[in-house]
Amino acid sequence: MKIFEELQARGLIAQVTDNEEIRDLINNGGARFYIGFDPTADSLHVGHFMALCLMKRLQMAGNKPVVLIGGGTGYIGDPSGRTDMRSMMTPEIIQHNCDCFKKQMERFITFGDDAAIMVNNADWLLKLNYIELLRDVGACFTVNNMLRAECYKQRMEKGLSFLEFNYMIMQAYDFYHLHQHYGCNMQFGGDDQWSNMLAGTELIRKKTGEDAYAMTITLLMNSEGKKMGKTAKGAVWLDPNKTSPFEFYQYWRNVDDADVMKCIRMLTFIPIEEIDEMEKWEDNRINEKKEILAYELTSLVHGKDEADKAKAAAYALFSGNGDSSNMPTTEICDEDLQDGVISITNLLVKCGITSSKGEAKRLIQQGGINVNDENVKAIDLTFTKSQLQEGLKIKKGKKHFHKAIFS
Repeated sequence: MKIFEELQARGLIAQVTDNEEIRDLINNGGARFYIGFDPTADSLHVGHFMALCLMKRLQMAGNKPVVLIGGGTGYIGDPSGRTDMRSMMTPEIIQHNCDCFKKQMERFITFGDDAAIMVNNADWLLKLNYIELLRDVGACFTVNNMLRAECYKQRMEKGLSFLEFNYMIMQAYDFYHLHQHYGCNMQFGGDDQWSNMLAGTELIRKKTGEDAYAMTITLLMNSEGKKMGKTAKGAVWLDPNKTSPFEFYQYWRNVDDADVMKCIRMLTFIPIEEIDEMEKWEDNRINEKKEILAYELTSLVHGKDEADKAKAAAYALFSGNGDSSNMPTTEICDEDLQDGVISITNLLVKCGITSSKGEAKRLIQQGGINVNDENVKAIDLTFTKSQLQEGLKIKKGKKHFHKAIFS
C-alpha cells in the first residue's frame, strides 16, 4: 500500500485540489510540501500532533518537508475556528514560542541535508513594503471571494478586524514565497485552513502560471463532533512540563469507546493490517485497545521510557497499589488556603480536575470523588496544611488520578 492509499485508509484525507496529481506526487516521493505552525503558545498541542504525524509519514515515503514557523503571521493571528480575536503577542514572546516549537519538532521530523528544513516567515513578511504588497499581491485577490471563505463567515456577526482580514493574503504569500525560493509544490494543513490554502494555489497560478496543490487532513473530532485534545485544565500539550507524560497517557487511555479505533487509525503508526484485525476484536477488549492507543502515542511524544513509566503507574493505581510517583501533581501554597485550610471544591478546581466549583459539587454528590481511597460525601469537606504536606491522592471516577501536595 502506497502512502496516498494509506492516508485514505487511515481516514486522514479531507479535501484535495487535484486528486490524481497529488496521488502521483506523494506516492513517488515528488512532493516538496509545507505545513505551517503559528507560535500561539510556548508548546505544541494535540492539534499540532496530527500535522506532525502526517509530516513524518510523508517524509518516510520519500517526500521533502518544509516546516514553516509563523513568526510573521503570529503578529496577525489566524481567525480560522475563532469567535473572537486572538491576543496580540510581543515580538519577544513570538520568538520564544518559535524556539520552543523547533525543539519539540525535532522529536518527529528528521532535519538536515536532503531532509526536512525549517523556515520562519518573519524572515520575509516583516520586510514587506505595504504599497508594493498591495500592488503586487493585493491585486490578485477579490474581496467578494475572500468574504465567502468559511474562516471569515463565522466572524462577521461579532466583527472581523482588518488585521485578521489580511491573514489569508499573508498565508497565500507564504506559499508563493516558498514555491519561488524552496520549490514547494504542495501545502498540507487542517481542514479549517482550506480557504487559505486555495488562496495560495491561486496566487501561485496567477503570478507564475505554474500549478501548486493543497490537501487538508481531517480534524480530530470526537463522536460528539467536538475537537479532541482538551481537558478541564485546557489543551493537552506536548511539553511534559505543561502536560506530564502520565496525564498525556491518561488522556488517551480515557477516550470514549466510540473514538478509540479512529484515534488508532489516524494517529498511530501501527500497520493498517494490524488495525483491521483489531477492528474485529470483541467488545470486552476495549480497554486493551485504549492501552495500546495511550502507549503508542505517549511513546511517540515522550519516548518509550516515559510511556513505560506512565503505563506502570496507571496499572498500579487501577489495581489499587497506589503508586503515585508518576501521577500528575499540583502544588498547593499558603495563598490557596483560607484560615489554614482548603475546601474540597476549591482543591478540585485548583488541580484542574473540574472546571468550576459547581461541577465539583455535582461530582461529589454523585459519589465521583475519592481522596486517599475514601469516597468524599460532604461538599464542605476541608483539608489542612499538614494533610497536604503528607500528600492527597485524588481520584475522579474510575480512571482519573491526581495528587495534591503542599509546597
